[in-house]
Amino acid sequence: MLLSATALAEWRKFWPLPFAAGLGYATAVMYVYAMGPFIEPISQEFGWSRARVSSGITIAAFFSAIFCIPIGMLVDRIGPRRVGLFGALMMAACVALLGSATGTETNWVMLWGLLAVSTLFVQATVWTSAVTSRFEHSRGLALAITLSGASLSATIFPVLATWLIAQTGWREAFTLMAGVWIALVFPVLFISFRGANDRLGNPQTPVTHTVKALSGVSLGQGLRSPALYKLVMAGGFFSFTAIGIVVHFVPILTDAGAEPLAAAGVASLVGVFSVIGRLGTGFLLDRLPGHLVGGVAFIIPIIACMLLLLDGSNPLSQAVAAAIFGLTLGSEVDVIAYLAARYFGLRNFGALYGAMVMALSLGVAFGPLGAGVAYDLYGGYASFLYLTMGLMAVSAVALFSLGSTPDAAELEAGSVVAR
Repeated sequence: MLLSATALAEWRKFWPLPFAAGLGYATAVMYVYAMGPFIEPISQEFGWSRARVSSGITIAAFFSAIFCIPIGMLVDRIGPRRVGLFGALMMAACVALLGSATGTETNWVMLWGLLAVSTLFVQATVWTSAVTSRFEHSRGLALAITLSGASLSATIFPVLATWLIAQTGWREAFTLMAGVWIALVFPVLFISFRGANDRLGNPQTPVTHTVKALSGVSLGQGLRSPALYKLVMAGGFFSFTAIGIVVHFVPILTDAGAEPLAAAGVASLVGVFSVIGRLGTGFLLDRLPGHLVGGVAFIIPIIACMLLLLDGSNPLSQAVAAAIFGLTLGSEVDVIAYLAARYFGLRNFGALYGAMVMALSLGVAFGPLGAGVAYDLYGGYASFLYLTMGLMAVSAVALFSLGSTPDAAELEAGSVVAR
């Protein structure tokens, strides 16, 4: 039987939640996965380097990283629903505003500064907190569906943005993309996104279904655990390199001779295969040691980098590389979120997972910028691909070195063994 009776009971009761949370997470990362097709037209119109254009993502993700732990604590306190609904609306509005860029550096920084504020309220912590509070026996699969929102973004937005740019220009493309998306997504979030810590109606109403969600280590115990820092290192290094490549994937392919729309089509394979990667990872996490599943997933992008370095102009190699990056991107946040819940419990999940989201966000902040700098300095992306291979290997070792997860009794007692 694929799912136990208790897991099936969770799905019967709460099945809309992971899908709604997935749409919320897709909204959270839309600015990352949509940006690739905008790099070249913005660079041409304003006469900017690719690093300067990519700096907007750096601003947004770095600001988000600074406040990951406080936002996690806010979610622990008031529940994820109010935070997520407000954040989704704000994110869509700020993405639309990017189309008003004037070409001055001050204006560019201000627009991305506004978007940076919106990222605070749509962090992965918001969406995963609700799902982990409702699912225990099928948590891996539920998180996989939730975090497949990033896969959805990676599939839809490169192609949609490229098509809209060709039809209307890059300015109108930002507005149309954000407006259509939030019009479709927000009603689903309003109806279906509610975690166990979200009060129904009256804020004085006691919270229900949270007994198990309160088990786990204290914030201080979690911060003293070596496992926390291994997860932080693995997530940060991975997101720095993987997101750097994914954001620049369309330019990487066009530099190799691909037509823009064809390159966007290949880049969309990242999203398609990340869905497979997430669902497959979720299935495996519920059945195998999570740190081993994650370690293997973090190694395979080395193969994709080798394909792009050795045979990057071959359409087949490009497609295989995109598929491999997709499979791995379909696992990284899932693995980190799953292991955070297993190692530390849910009592302070928002705050402790917030530390890991901070590392992931810092990677997102500086990865695209680093890839852009590599291109500007060396006239290509080969140096960044070599760096990716090295940091992926370090991330995998960090996960492999994790010890066994605490048992239920340890988490109920609020204790954690150094691992």
